Amino acid sequence: MQRYLCIVEPREITDVDELRALAHPLRQRILRQLGHGPATASMLGKALGESSGATSYHLRMLAKHEFIEEVPERAHGRERWWRSPAQDLRFPRKASQDPEIRTLIEQLHQLKLAADQELFDSFLAGRADEGEWADVLPYSRGSLRVTLPELREFFDEYLALLKRYRRSEEEAPEGARLVAARFFAFPVPDPGTRSPGERTE
Repeated sequence: MQRYLCIVEPREITDVDELRALAHPLRQRILRQLGHGPATASMLGKALGESSGATSYHLRMLAKHEFIEEVPERAHGRERWWRSPAQDLRFPRKASQDPEIRTLIEQLHQLKLAADQELFDSFLAGRADEGEWADVLPYSRGSLRVTLPELREFFDEYLALLKRYRRSEEEAPEGARLVAARFFAFPVPDPGTRSPGERTE
């Protein structure tokens, strides 16, 4: 099987204006919708239940910070098409975040987690109609005992694997579908650090 290596340089988001642009609920919905393929402001407005004027404004704000880009080959007259290019967005380490940046990043994470739960619930609700795809649900829960540098290396290797399979709608073979892949890892709290009176299950 042929593999497609999508080389995207990591981009660290440290600018407050860029974070504000990302941490907006409607803009996050627009980005998720563009994940399905290019669209116009009117198409996005119809899909999201918003006016084309609102989606057009938020598209311009996302484009200003290069989170999306125009698709000139699809343009017809004044109609502008937009797409979400492959990106590797990173955030600064918590120790180097000032309070405003930390608040925006936490807000963005909450938006993304809520959207992921909604997306997964939607899949489960319609799973009976998915045919062969209904049985495809790679799921794993595990634990690692690693050092901090090893955990960073583990994450970089995961991203490299993800990029091997990332390709545009035009590059994808017949039968390919958009599949959501999520990864998160966090240190397990030490049982000896619980607050007094905290219950243990």
